[in-house]
Amino acid sequence: MTQLPTRRGLLFGTAAVSAGALLAGCTSNESSDNDSDKADNNQPAADDKPGKAVTIGFAGPQADHGWLNAINDNAKNRAKKYSDVTLEITEGSNDTAQQIGQIETLINKKVDVLVILPADGKALTQVGLKAMRAGIPVINLDRIFNSPQAYRCWIGGDNYGMGLNAGTYIGEKLKDKPNARVIELAGLDNLELTQQRTQGFDDALKNYPNIKKVARQAAEFTVESGQAKMAQLLQAQSDFDALWNHDDDQGVGALRAIEQAGRDDFLMVGGAGALSAFQAIEADNSVLKATVLYPPTMAASAIDLARALGQGKGVGGMAEFEIPASITLYSAVVDKENVGQYMSTGFE
Repeated sequence: MTQLPTRRGLLFGTAAVSAGALLAGCTSNESSDNDSDKADNNQPAADDKPGKAVTIGFAGPQADHGWLNAINDNAKNRAKKYSDVTLEITEGSNDTAQQIGQIETLINKKVDVLVILPADGKALTQVGLKAMRAGIPVINLDRIFNSPQAYRCWIGGDNYGMGLNAGTYIGEKLKDKPNARVIELAGLDNLELTQQRTQGFDDALKNYPNIKKVARQAAEFTVESGQAKMAQLLQAQSDFDALWNHDDDQGVGALRAIEQAGRDDFLMVGGAGALSAFQAIEADNSVLKATVLYPPTMAASAIDLARALGQGKGVGGMAEFEIPASITLYSAVVDKENVGQYMSTGFE
């Protein structure tokens, strides 16, 4: 999950416009297929005019995380909506050499467009360049290639924005509390995305001089690591007012540790948008009060963009004849006030 952070002045709208909304008028056709997953049901309806047949190759990493599995599901189910789209999807791998081989197979099949979520953007830049030089436009999904020449369009989430919005939400909740203390349960520290989320969080807290971040612990985006690292934080910090957890999957473990410790004296904000987090927010019976989105619906929008490229179309609602070079999705804050609106997008 990476890259291309943007600033937003308005952080707390009840709705966020995803890239898919821009693509609503982009040449598509509704299918009678009702097998789409929940995350795709609220995608904008496309127009009913089938266009040129397009074969889209989709290559992503191994779906070993709830968010990555949702990425695959969104791509598959979005493609099913179009009678003029054929989706060639690879098995997925976290081994860069294997993923490169899978993409080269798609290039050799002469697919019309490629959608690639690289396991490692730097390592896969050359195969992105190879596709582009072969005349196959690439939609680079989320983890960005090192060179803009390796893709026609990048679409992904806003890691800095996640931290910024989480920090602002917590700041507004604690702005009247003297000497407020917050802690942070981060993700993998060797990933740039983790550093971006922390930077956004720290920058937001600068606007609240009464708040001090007193501890930070890095986990590994897993339930087990979330539980273990949260237990360590709780043992080390007996008094704090808020927690920001970077990832809802590891947040499941974090909540277990919190419950086992019998703690309910602080508020927690999660990250990504898992169904379990939405359900906990709706139930309002735990410390988890909000989460900031990193929407896997970006994969559905990537299919829309790939289809538009294959058919030589632009994006509905925009004056340009071509699709944009990059689209950064907004990290909306979901709390009890608006969770019902986002429930159908939650991933498991």
